[in-house]
Amino acid sequence: MGIIRLQDIRTFSYHGCLVEEAKIGSDYLVNLEVKTDLRKARHTDDLNDTVDYVHLNSIVVEEMAIRAQLLEHVAERIIKRIFEELAAVSRIKIAVSKVNPPIGGDVAAVTVQIEEYRN
Repeated sequence: MGIIRLQDIRTFSYHGCLVEEAKIGSDYLVNLEVKTDLRKARHTDDLNDTVDYVHLNSIVVEEMAIRAQLLEHVAERIIKRIFEELAAVSRIKIAVSKVNPPIGGDVAAVTVQIEEYRN
């Protein structure tokens, strides 16, 4: 088995419960980790024998572009798509962070982290 990580995927998105957040947007960081079997790819050196991180990044960027009120909901959509589109993935750990959230304090980011296993 093995792990593929995408670290600090940066997006500008419009998530949040406040009307203002839908209008002005905010910076987000997504960290994604997927567990998959890397043994075959280690020997074949063939992209078809692994999980393509370009595909993973595309899923994250596309789902982050669709507005949601909650970071939990965005993370769930990303998890669902990865499991639907990439059969080789057995576990997903995702962290979605809103940078400089509008919460009336000096907070660098708020983060929702979820870990799911394929049924």
